[in-house]
Amino acid sequence: MRWLRTCLVLLCLIGAASAHALTPAEALTLAAGDSDERIATLNRLAAAADEKGLALIQALSEDAVKVQGEQVLIVAADGSATDAVTGAAATPTDTAEDAVVNNRLRGALETALATRALFGTDATLQREAAGLLQRAAFDAPDASQLPLVDKALAGTLDPKARDLLEQARAAMQLASDDEAQRLAAAQTLGNMGQPALRPLLAAQLAAESSASVKAALSAAIASLDRSLAVSSALSQAFTGISLGSILLLAALGLAITYGLMGVINMAHGELIMIGAYATWAVQVFFKNTLPGLFDWYLLAALPVAFVTAALVGAAMERTVIRFLYGRPLETLLATWGISLVLMQGVRSLFGAQNVGVENPSWMSGSITLLGNLTLPWNRIIIVAFAGAVLLGVTLLITRTRLGLFVRGVTQNRPIASCMGVNTARIDTYAFALGSGIAGLAGCALSQIGNVGPDLGQSYIVDSFMVVVLGGVGQLAGTVYAALGLGLLNKLLEGWAGAVLAKIAVLVFIIVFIQKRPQGIFAFKGREA
Repeated sequence: MRWLRTCLVLLCLIGAASAHALTPAEALTLAAGDSDERIATLNRLAAAADEKGLALIQALSEDAVKVQGEQVLIVAADGSATDAVTGAAATPTDTAEDAVVNNRLRGALETALATRALFGTDATLQREAAGLLQRAAFDAPDASQLPLVDKALAGTLDPKARDLLEQARAAMQLASDDEAQRLAAAQTLGNMGQPALRPLLAAQLAAESSASVKAALSAAIASLDRSLAVSSALSQAFTGISLGSILLLAALGLAITYGLMGVINMAHGELIMIGAYATWAVQVFFKNTLPGLFDWYLLAALPVAFVTAALVGAAMERTVIRFLYGRPLETLLATWGISLVLMQGVRSLFGAQNVGVENPSWMSGSITLLGNLTLPWNRIIIVAFAGAVLLGVTLLITRTRLGLFVRGVTQNRPIASCMGVNTARIDTYAFALGSGIAGLAGCALSQIGNVGPDLGQSYIVDSFMVVVLGGVGQLAGTVYAALGLGLLNKLLEGWAGAVLAKIAVLVFIIVFIQKRPQGIFAFKGREA
Protein backbone atom coordinates (compact mmCIF):
# COMPACT_ATOMS: atom_id res chain seq x y z
CA MET A 1 0.00 0.00 0.00
CA ARG A 2 2.86 2.35 0.80
CA TRP A 3 4.40 1.63 -2.62
CA LEU A 4 1.03 2.25 -4.28
CA ARG A 5 0.58 5.60 -2.53
CA THR A 6 4.08 6.65 -3.61
CA CYS A 7 3.30 5.80 -7.23
CA LEU A 8 0.06 7.77 -7.09
CA VAL A 9 1.89 10.83 -5.72
CA LEU A 10 4.51 10.57 -8.44
CA LEU A 11 1.84 10.26 -11.10
CA CYS A 12 0.08 13.40 -9.76
CA LEU A 13 3.32 15.36 -9.77
CA ILE A 14 4.16 14.23 -13.29
CA GLY A 15 0.64 15.13 -14.44
CA ALA A 16 0.85 18.57 -12.82
CA ALA A 17 4.23 19.26 -14.38
CA SER A 18 3.12 18.10 -17.80
CA ALA A 19 0.05 20.34 -17.56
CA HIS A 20 2.33 23.37 -17.57
CA ALA A 21 5.16 22.04 -19.76
CA LEU A 22 5.88 23.56 -23.19
CA THR A 23 4.47 21.35 -25.95
CA PRO A 24 5.81 21.07 -29.53
CA ALA A 25 2.52 22.50 -30.85
CA GLU A 26 2.78 25.53 -28.56
CA ALA A 27 6.42 26.11 -29.48
CA LEU A 28 5.64 25.93 -33.20
CA THR A 29 2.61 28.21 -32.85
CA LEU A 30 4.63 30.79 -30.90
CA ALA A 31 7.46 30.72 -33.42
CA ALA A 32 5.55 30.52 -36.71
CA GLY A 33 1.79 30.93 -36.15
CA ASP A 34 -0.35 33.91 -37.07
CA SER A 35 -0.25 37.00 -34.84
CA ASP A 36 -3.39 36.33 -32.79
CA GLU A 37 -2.45 32.69 -32.14
CA ARG A 38 1.13 33.63 -31.23
CA ILE A 39 0.03 36.31 -28.74
CA ALA A 40 -2.56 34.00 -27.17
CA THR A 41 0.07 31.26 -26.79
CA LEU A 42 2.58 33.80 -25.45
CA ASN A 43 0.16 34.97 -22.74
CA ARG A 44 -0.69 31.37 -21.81
CA LEU A 45 2.98 30.42 -21.45
CA ALA A 46 3.77 33.58 -19.49
CA ALA A 47 0.96 32.78 -17.05
CA ALA A 48 2.09 29.15 -16.71
CA ALA A 49 5.66 30.29 -15.86
CA ASP A 50 7.19 27.14 -17.39
CA GLU A 51 11.00 27.39 -17.58
CA LYS A 52 11.24 26.16 -21.16
CA GLY A 53 8.36 28.40 -22.21
CA LEU A 54 9.99 31.44 -20.61
CA ALA A 55 13.32 30.54 -22.23
CA LEU A 56 11.63 30.41 -25.64
CA ILE A 57 9.95 33.79 -25.00
CA GLN A 58 13.31 35.32 -24.05
CA ALA A 59 15.03 33.86 -27.11
CA LEU A 60 12.23 35.04 -29.40
CA SER A 61 12.61 38.59 -28.06
CA GLU A 62 16.34 38.37 -28.88
CA ASP A 63 15.70 37.06 -32.45
CA ALA A 64 17.48 33.83 -31.53
CA VAL A 65 14.82 31.33 -32.67
CA LYS A 66 14.79 29.21 -35.84
CA VAL A 67 12.08 26.95 -37.22
CA GLN A 68 13.26 23.71 -38.82
CA GLY A 69 10.31 21.80 -40.13
CA GLU A 70 8.16 20.98 -37.10
CA GLN A 71 11.05 21.64 -34.73
CA VAL A 72 11.74 24.95 -32.94
CA LEU A 73 15.36 25.68 -32.13
CA ILE A 74 16.94 28.20 -29.76
CA VAL A 75 20.25 29.40 -31.18
CA ALA A 76 22.99 30.53 -28.78
CA ALA A 77 25.46 33.33 -29.48
CA ASP A 78 28.18 30.80 -30.42
CA GLY A 79 25.96 29.22 -33.09
CA SER A 80 25.00 26.09 -31.14
CA ALA A 81 21.32 25.22 -30.94
CA THR A 82 18.97 23.33 -28.64
CA ASP A 83 15.44 22.03 -29.08
CA ALA A 84 13.06 24.51 -27.41
CA VAL A 85 10.81 21.70 -26.10
CA THR A 86 13.22 18.96 -25.02
CA GLY A 87 16.37 20.98 -24.43
CA ALA A 88 18.40 18.48 -26.46
CA ALA A 89 21.25 19.66 -28.62
CA ALA A 90 20.36 20.15 -32.29
CA THR A 91 22.08 21.18 -35.49
CA PRO A 92 20.37 23.79 -37.68
CA THR A 93 20.26 22.87 -41.36
CA ASP A 94 20.08 25.06 -44.43
CA THR A 95 16.30 24.73 -44.39
CA ALA A 96 15.99 26.34 -40.91
CA GLU A 97 14.27 29.72 -41.06
CA ASP A 98 14.42 32.61 -38.62
CA ALA A 99 11.27 33.19 -36.60
CA VAL A 100 9.73 36.50 -37.71
CA VAL A 101 8.80 38.93 -34.95
CA ASN A 102 6.58 41.84 -36.02
CA ASN A 103 6.06 45.01 -34.01
CA ARG A 104 2.85 43.79 -32.40
CA LEU A 105 4.42 40.56 -31.21
CA ARG A 106 7.57 42.33 -30.06
CA GLY A 107 5.50 44.61 -27.85
CA ALA A 108 3.69 41.59 -26.41
CA LEU A 109 7.04 39.86 -25.79
CA GLU A 110 8.40 42.88 -23.94
CA THR A 111 5.27 43.04 -21.81
CA ALA A 112 5.41 39.31 -21.02
CA LEU A 113 9.08 39.50 -20.01
CA ALA A 114 8.56 42.61 -17.90
CA THR A 115 5.61 41.13 -16.05
CA ARG A 116 7.79 38.31 -14.71
CA ALA A 117 8.74 40.84 -12.02
CA LEU A 118 5.18 40.57 -10.68
CA PHE A 119 6.08 37.22 -9.21
CA GLY A 120 9.23 38.52 -7.52
CA THR A 121 9.66 40.32 -4.20
CA ASP A 122 10.99 43.71 -5.36
CA ALA A 123 8.18 46.26 -4.85
CA THR A 124 9.69 48.77 -7.29
CA LEU A 125 9.93 46.19 -10.09
CA GLN A 126 6.39 45.04 -9.31
CA ARG A 127 5.08 48.60 -9.70
CA GLU A 128 6.97 49.05 -12.97
CA ALA A 129 5.63 45.77 -14.37
CA ALA A 130 2.08 46.54 -13.24
CA GLY A 131 2.31 50.02 -14.77
CA LEU A 132 3.46 48.50 -18.06
CA LEU A 133 0.51 46.10 -18.09
CA GLN A 134 -1.89 48.91 -17.21
CA ARG A 135 -0.69 51.14 -20.04
CA ALA A 136 -0.83 48.26 -22.51
CA ALA A 137 -4.35 47.36 -21.39
CA PHE A 138 -5.56 50.95 -21.66
CA ASP A 139 -4.07 51.19 -25.15
CA ALA A 140 -5.18 47.81 -26.56
CA PRO A 141 -6.89 45.46 -24.07
CA ASP A 142 -6.24 41.74 -24.59
CA ALA A 143 -8.45 39.26 -22.74
CA SER A 144 -5.87 36.51 -23.22
CA GLN A 145 -3.69 38.23 -20.62
CA LEU A 146 -6.33 37.78 -17.91
CA PRO A 147 -4.90 34.46 -16.61
CA LEU A 148 -1.52 36.12 -16.12
CA VAL A 149 -3.08 39.06 -14.26
CA ASP A 150 -5.30 36.79 -12.14
CA LYS A 151 -2.30 34.68 -11.17
CA ALA A 152 -0.33 37.78 -10.19
CA LEU A 153 -3.25 39.15 -8.16
CA ALA A 154 -3.49 35.86 -6.27
CA GLY A 155 0.10 36.30 -5.03
CA THR A 156 1.79 38.83 -2.76
CA LEU A 157 1.93 42.25 -4.35
CA ASP A 158 2.88 45.80 -3.45
CA PRO A 159 -0.37 47.80 -2.80
CA LYS A 160 0.36 50.26 -5.62
CA ALA A 161 1.14 47.40 -8.02
CA ARG A 162 -2.07 45.65 -7.02
CA ASP A 163 -4.10 48.78 -7.71
CA LEU A 164 -2.53 49.13 -11.16
CA LEU A 165 -3.18 45.47 -11.93
CA GLU A 166 -6.83 45.81 -10.90
CA GLN A 167 -7.15 48.67 -13.39
CA ALA A 168 -5.43 46.60 -16.10
CA ARG A 169 -7.70 43.65 -15.36
CA ALA A 170 -10.84 45.78 -15.71
CA ALA A 171 -9.60 47.14 -19.07
CA MET A 172 -8.80 43.62 -20.31
CA GLN A 173 -12.27 42.43 -19.38
CA LEU A 174 -13.70 44.90 -21.90
CA ALA A 175 -12.26 42.65 -24.63
CA SER A 176 -13.82 39.51 -23.13
CA ASP A 177 -16.50 37.48 -24.91
CA ASP A 178 -18.43 37.26 -21.63
CA GLU A 179 -21.10 39.98 -21.48
CA ALA A 180 -21.14 39.94 -17.66
CA GLN A 181 -17.40 40.62 -17.58
CA ARG A 182 -17.74 43.51 -20.02
CA LEU A 183 -20.59 44.98 -17.96
CA ALA A 184 -18.60 44.76 -14.73
CA ALA A 185 -15.54 46.24 -16.46
CA ALA A 186 -17.52 49.22 -17.78
CA GLN A 187 -18.85 49.98 -14.30
CA THR A 188 -15.39 49.62 -12.71
CA LEU A 189 -13.61 51.76 -15.29
CA GLY A 190 -16.22 54.50 -15.01
CA ASN A 191 -15.32 54.97 -11.34
CA MET A 192 -11.58 55.29 -11.92
CA GLY A 193 -11.51 58.84 -13.30
CA GLN A 194 -8.57 58.08 -15.59
CA PRO A 195 -8.49 60.43 -18.62
CA ALA A 196 -6.58 57.83 -20.64
CA LEU A 197 -9.64 55.56 -20.46
CA ARG A 198 -11.99 57.77 -22.45
CA PRO A 199 -10.78 56.74 -25.95
CA LEU A 200 -10.92 53.08 -24.87
CA LEU A 201 -14.47 53.40 -23.54
CA ALA A 202 -15.60 55.35 -26.61
CA ALA A 203 -14.13 52.75 -28.98
CA GLN A 204 -15.77 49.92 -27.02
CA LEU A 205 -19.11 51.79 -27.06
CA ALA A 206 -18.97 52.04 -30.85
CA ALA A 207 -18.24 48.32 -31.23
CA GLU A 208 -20.50 46.99 -28.44
CA SER A 209 -23.62 45.03 -29.35
CA SER A 210 -25.15 44.48 -25.91
CA ALA A 211 -27.67 47.14 -24.85
CA SER A 212 -26.90 46.77 -21.15
CA VAL A 213 -23.14 47.09 -21.70
CA LYS A 214 -23.73 50.10 -23.97
CA ALA A 215 -25.73 51.81 -21.22
CA ALA A 216 -22.97 51.08 -18.71
CA LEU A 217 -20.32 52.42 -21.10
CA SER A 218 -22.33 55.61 -21.73
CA ALA A 219 -22.69 56.13 -17.98
CA ALA A 220 -18.97 55.50 -17.51
CA ILE A 221 -18.06 58.07 -20.18
CA ALA A 222 -20.42 60.64 -18.63
CA SER A 223 -18.90 60.02 -15.18
CA LEU A 224 -15.42 60.36 -16.63
CA ASP A 225 -16.36 63.63 -18.34
CA ARG A 226 -17.63 65.04 -15.05
CA SER A 227 -14.46 63.96 -13.29
CA LEU A 228 -12.36 65.55 -16.02
CA ALA A 229 -14.29 68.81 -15.74
CA VAL A 230 -13.77 68.94 -11.96
CA SER A 231 -10.07 68.11 -12.19
CA SER A 232 -9.64 70.66 -15.00
CA ALA A 233 -11.21 73.37 -12.85
CA LEU A 234 -9.05 72.43 -9.86
CA SER A 235 -5.96 72.35 -12.06
CA GLN A 236 -6.76 75.81 -13.39
CA ALA A 237 -7.30 77.09 -9.85
CA PHE A 238 -4.00 75.63 -8.67
CA THR A 239 -2.21 77.17 -11.66
CA GLY A 240 -3.74 80.54 -10.78
CA ILE A 241 -2.69 80.20 -7.13
CA SER A 242 0.80 79.18 -8.26
CA LEU A 243 1.05 82.26 -10.49
CA GLY A 244 -0.35 84.38 -7.65
CA SER A 245 2.30 83.08 -5.24
CA ILE A 246 5.03 83.98 -7.74
CA LEU A 247 3.57 87.47 -8.17
CA LEU A 248 3.35 87.76 -4.39
CA LEU A 249 7.02 86.85 -3.95
CA ALA A 250 8.02 89.31 -6.66
CA ALA A 251 5.82 92.10 -5.26
CA LEU A 252 6.46 91.72 -1.52
CA GLY A 253 9.82 93.46 -1.69
CA LEU A 254 8.33 96.19 -3.85
CA ALA A 255 5.50 96.59 -1.34
CA ILE A 256 8.15 97.76 1.13
CA THR A 257 10.35 99.89 -1.12
CA TYR A 258 7.46 101.45 -3.04
CA GLY A 259 4.44 100.87 -0.84
CA LEU A 260 6.00 101.92 2.46
CA MET A 261 8.90 104.14 1.34
CA GLY A 262 7.43 105.63 -1.83
CA VAL A 263 10.50 104.77 -3.95
CA ILE A 264 9.74 103.82 -7.55
CA ASN A 265 12.48 101.19 -7.90
CA MET A 266 12.77 100.18 -11.55
CA ALA A 267 15.74 97.98 -10.61
CA HIS A 268 13.54 95.68 -8.51
CA GLY A 269 13.47 93.07 -11.29
CA GLU A 270 17.26 93.04 -11.40
CA LEU A 271 17.36 92.37 -7.65
CA ILE A 272 15.20 89.32 -8.35
CA MET A 273 17.68 88.33 -11.06
CA ILE A 274 20.61 88.73 -8.61
CA GLY A 275 18.89 86.35 -6.18
CA ALA A 276 18.47 83.79 -8.98
CA TYR A 277 22.15 84.04 -9.97
CA ALA A 278 23.18 83.71 -6.31
CA THR A 279 21.17 80.46 -6.22
CA TRP A 280 22.93 79.26 -9.35
CA ALA A 281 26.35 80.06 -7.82
CA VAL A 282 25.52 78.07 -4.68
CA GLN A 283 24.36 75.18 -6.85
CA VAL A 284 27.65 75.17 -8.76
CA PHE A 285 29.60 75.28 -5.48
CA PHE A 286 27.71 72.28 -4.06
CA LYS A 287 27.99 70.35 -7.33
CA ASN A 288 31.79 70.81 -7.48
CA THR A 289 32.65 70.75 -3.77
CA LEU A 290 29.88 68.92 -1.90
CA PRO A 291 28.23 66.58 -4.42
CA GLY A 292 26.93 64.32 -1.65
CA LEU A 293 24.90 67.21 -0.21
CA PHE A 294 23.62 68.53 -3.54
CA ASP A 295 19.98 67.90 -2.62
CA TRP A 296 20.30 70.46 0.17
CA TYR A 297 21.94 73.26 -1.78
CA LEU A 298 18.67 75.19 -1.95
CA LEU A 299 18.57 75.59 1.83
CA ALA A 300 22.00 77.20 1.70
CA ALA A 301 21.02 79.29 -1.31
CA LEU A 302 18.12 81.01 0.49
CA PRO A 303 20.22 83.08 2.94
CA VAL A 304 22.88 83.68 0.26
CA ALA A 305 20.27 85.03 -2.19
CA PHE A 306 18.70 87.20 0.53
CA VAL A 307 22.00 88.68 1.75
CA THR A 308 23.39 89.26 -1.75
CA ALA A 309 20.31 91.13 -2.97
CA ALA A 310 20.03 93.02 0.35
CA LEU A 311 23.65 94.21 0.10
CA VAL A 312 23.12 95.40 -3.48
CA GLY A 313 19.93 97.18 -2.40
CA ALA A 314 21.67 98.81 0.57
CA ALA A 315 24.46 100.02 -1.71
CA MET A 316 21.86 101.49 -4.09
CA GLU A 317 20.11 103.29 -1.26
CA ARG A 318 23.27 104.72 0.32
CA THR A 319 24.85 105.89 -2.93
CA VAL A 320 21.94 107.05 -5.09
CA ILE A 321 18.41 106.77 -3.73
CA ARG A 322 18.96 108.58 -0.41
CA PHE A 323 19.53 111.79 -2.34
CA LEU A 324 16.30 111.43 -4.31
CA TYR A 325 13.59 110.92 -1.66
CA GLY A 326 10.50 112.95 -2.53
CA ARG A 327 11.53 113.22 -6.19
CA PRO A 328 9.72 110.31 -7.89
CA LEU A 329 10.65 111.13 -11.50
CA GLU A 330 14.37 111.37 -10.72
CA THR A 331 14.15 108.16 -8.66
CA LEU A 332 12.48 106.34 -11.54
CA LEU A 333 15.15 107.42 -14.04
CA ALA A 334 18.03 106.70 -11.65
CA THR A 335 16.84 103.19 -10.75
CA TRP A 336 16.14 102.45 -14.42
CA GLY A 337 19.76 103.34 -15.17
CA ILE A 338 20.91 101.11 -12.28
CA SER A 339 18.87 98.25 -13.73
CA LEU A 340 20.72 98.58 -17.05
CA VAL A 341 24.07 98.60 -15.22
CA LEU A 342 23.16 95.48 -13.24
CA MET A 343 21.99 93.59 -16.35
CA GLN A 344 25.14 94.46 -18.25
CA GLY A 345 27.28 93.55 -15.25
CA VAL A 346 25.69 90.09 -15.09
CA ARG A 347 26.20 89.64 -18.84
CA SER A 348 29.88 90.54 -18.43
CA LEU A 349 30.39 88.19 -15.47
CA PHE A 350 28.27 85.17 -16.43
CA GLY A 351 27.57 85.61 -20.15
CA ALA A 352 24.44 86.54 -22.05
CA GLN A 353 23.15 82.96 -22.23
CA ASN A 354 20.79 81.51 -19.65
CA VAL A 355 22.24 79.29 -16.94
CA GLY A 356 20.59 76.12 -15.71
CA VAL A 357 19.46 75.61 -12.13
CA GLU A 358 18.49 72.03 -11.24
CA ASN A 359 15.73 71.13 -8.84
CA PRO A 360 16.70 69.08 -5.78
CA SER A 361 15.28 65.56 -5.85
CA TRP A 362 12.67 66.47 -3.22
CA MET A 363 11.31 69.20 -5.51
CA SER A 364 11.13 66.96 -8.58
CA GLY A 365 8.16 64.93 -9.71
CA SER A 366 4.52 65.50 -8.93
CA ILE A 367 1.58 64.25 -6.92
CA THR A 368 -1.56 62.90 -8.60
CA LEU A 369 -4.97 63.53 -7.07
CA LEU A 370 -8.45 62.49 -8.22
CA GLY A 371 -6.93 60.16 -10.80
CA ASN A 372 -5.85 62.83 -13.28
CA LEU A 373 -5.01 66.03 -11.35
CA THR A 374 -1.23 66.35 -11.39
CA LEU A 375 0.42 68.93 -9.12
CA PRO A 376 4.19 69.49 -9.53
CA TRP A 377 6.13 69.43 -6.27
CA ASN A 378 8.18 72.49 -7.17
CA ARG A 379 5.02 74.57 -7.57
CA ILE A 380 3.52 73.25 -4.33
CA ILE A 381 6.69 74.06 -2.40
CA ILE A 382 6.90 77.57 -3.93
CA VAL A 383 3.29 78.27 -2.85
CA ALA A 384 4.19 77.18 0.70
CA PHE A 385 7.42 79.20 0.56
CA ALA A 386 5.52 82.33 -0.50
CA GLY A 387 3.20 81.87 2.46
CA ALA A 388 6.19 81.48 4.80
CA VAL A 389 7.87 84.62 3.44
CA LEU A 390 4.61 86.57 3.79
CA LEU A 391 4.24 85.42 7.40
CA GLY A 392 7.84 86.38 8.17
CA VAL A 393 7.48 89.85 6.64
CA THR A 394 4.19 90.44 8.46
CA LEU A 395 5.71 89.49 11.82
CA LEU A 396 8.78 91.60 11.12
CA ILE A 397 6.75 94.71 10.25
CA THR A 398 4.16 94.36 13.02
CA ARG A 399 5.99 92.64 15.90
CA THR A 400 9.60 93.83 15.89
CA ARG A 401 11.43 97.00 16.87
CA LEU A 402 12.69 97.44 13.31
CA GLY A 403 9.15 97.12 11.99
CA LEU A 404 7.96 99.74 14.47
CA PHE A 405 10.67 102.14 13.32
CA VAL A 406 9.88 101.49 9.66
CA ARG A 407 6.19 102.19 10.21
CA GLY A 408 6.99 105.28 12.24
CA VAL A 409 9.35 106.73 9.66
CA THR A 410 6.87 105.93 6.89
CA GLN A 411 3.92 107.60 8.59
CA ASN A 412 5.68 110.68 10.03
CA ARG A 413 9.39 111.10 9.41
CA PRO A 414 9.89 114.38 11.37
CA ILE A 415 8.19 113.09 14.51
CA ALA A 416 10.10 109.78 14.31
CA SER A 417 13.34 111.73 14.02
CA CYS A 418 12.39 113.87 17.03
CA MET A 419 11.83 110.66 19.01
CA GLY A 420 15.44 109.65 18.42
CA VAL A 421 14.99 107.31 15.45
CA ASN A 422 17.89 107.37 13.01
CA THR A 423 15.74 107.78 9.93
CA ALA A 424 18.62 107.50 7.45
CA ARG A 425 19.63 104.13 8.91
CA ILE A 426 16.03 102.91 8.94
CA ASP A 427 15.71 103.88 5.27
CA THR A 428 18.74 101.75 4.47
CA TYR A 429 17.46 98.80 6.53
CA ALA A 430 14.00 98.97 4.95
CA PHE A 431 15.35 99.19 1.42
CA ALA A 432 17.77 96.32 2.11
CA LEU A 433 14.86 94.27 3.49
CA GLY A 434 12.77 94.84 0.38
CA SER A 435 15.75 94.01 -1.83
CA GLY A 436 16.48 90.83 0.16
CA ILE A 437 12.90 89.65 -0.30
CA ALA A 438 13.36 90.23 -4.03
CA GLY A 439 16.42 87.97 -3.80
CA LEU A 440 14.27 85.27 -2.18
CA ALA A 441 11.82 85.64 -5.07
CA GLY A 442 14.70 85.08 -7.50
CA CYS A 443 15.73 81.96 -5.60
CA ALA A 444 12.20 80.57 -5.94
CA LEU A 445 11.87 81.56 -9.60
CA SER A 446 15.12 79.75 -10.43
CA GLN A 447 13.32 76.46 -9.66
CA ILE A 448 10.61 76.89 -12.30
CA GLY A 449 12.31 78.62 -15.22
CA ASN A 450 15.50 79.71 -16.88
CA VAL A 451 17.90 82.10 -15.17
CA GLY A 452 19.27 84.87 -17.38
CA PRO A 453 20.13 88.58 -17.37
CA ASP A 454 16.57 89.47 -18.47
CA LEU A 455 14.81 87.42 -15.78
CA GLY A 456 13.59 90.41 -13.78
CA GLN A 457 12.09 92.23 -16.74
CA SER A 458 9.28 89.68 -16.86
CA TYR A 459 8.07 90.56 -13.37
CA ILE A 460 8.69 94.26 -12.76
CA VAL A 461 5.48 95.50 -14.43
CA ASP A 462 3.35 92.80 -12.81
CA SER A 463 4.88 93.61 -9.42
CA PHE A 464 3.94 97.29 -9.70
CA MET A 465 0.42 96.35 -10.79
CA VAL A 466 0.04 94.09 -7.75
CA VAL A 467 1.21 96.79 -5.32
CA VAL A 468 -0.91 99.54 -6.85
CA LEU A 469 -4.03 97.36 -7.09
CA GLY A 470 -3.66 96.12 -3.52
CA GLY A 471 -3.19 99.56 -2.04
CA VAL A 472 0.05 101.41 -1.45
CA GLY A 473 1.55 100.48 1.92
CA GLN A 474 -0.88 97.59 2.56
CA LEU A 475 0.63 94.09 2.78
CA ALA A 476 -2.83 92.51 2.97
CA GLY A 477 -3.78 94.28 -0.24
CA THR A 478 -0.64 92.92 -1.90
CA VAL A 479 -1.69 89.37 -1.01
CA TYR A 480 -5.25 89.78 -2.31
CA ALA A 481 -4.07 91.51 -5.46
CA ALA A 482 -1.40 88.89 -6.24
CA LEU A 483 -3.72 85.91 -5.80
CA GLY A 484 -6.61 87.67 -7.52
CA LEU A 485 -4.54 88.64 -10.57
CA GLY A 486 -3.06 85.14 -10.76
CA LEU A 487 -6.46 83.46 -10.73
CA LEU A 488 -8.01 86.01 -13.11
CA ASN A 489 -5.13 85.73 -15.56
CA LYS A 490 -5.29 81.92 -15.72
CA LEU A 491 -9.08 81.95 -15.97
CA LEU A 492 -8.98 84.33 -18.92
CA GLU A 493 -6.12 82.40 -20.57
CA GLY A 494 -8.39 79.37 -20.89
CA TRP A 495 -10.96 81.46 -22.77
CA ALA A 496 -9.00 84.00 -24.78
CA GLY A 497 -5.34 82.96 -24.81
CA ALA A 498 -2.30 84.35 -22.99
CA VAL A 499 -1.96 87.66 -24.90
CA LEU A 500 -5.59 88.72 -24.69
CA ALA A 501 -5.66 87.64 -21.03
CA LYS A 502 -2.78 90.02 -20.25
CA ILE A 503 -4.53 92.85 -22.07
CA ALA A 504 -7.81 92.16 -20.26
CA VAL A 505 -6.07 92.14 -16.86
CA LEU A 506 -4.37 95.46 -17.63
CA VAL A 507 -7.66 97.02 -18.70
CA PHE A 508 -9.31 95.74 -15.54
CA ILE A 509 -6.61 97.32 -13.35
CA ILE A 510 -6.89 100.67 -15.17
CA VAL A 511 -10.67 100.74 -14.75
CA PHE A 512 -10.40 99.64 -11.11
CA ILE A 513 -7.84 102.33 -10.25
CA GLN A 514 -10.02 104.94 -11.97
CA LYS A 515 -12.92 103.99 -9.71
CA ARG A 516 -10.85 103.35 -6.58
CA PRO A 517 -7.49 105.15 -6.72
CA GLN A 518 -6.45 104.00 -3.23
CA GLY A 519 -6.55 100.35 -4.30
CA ILE A 520 -8.30 97.42 -2.62
CA PHE A 521 -7.29 98.54 0.86
CA ALA A 522 -7.18 102.26 1.57
CA PHE A 523 -4.50 103.63 3.87
CA LYS A 524 -5.93 104.11 7.36
CA GLY A 525 -4.75 107.19 9.18
CA ARG A 526 -5.59 110.80 9.96
CA GLU A 527 -5.18 111.75 6.31
CA ALA A 528 -7.61 109.08 5.13
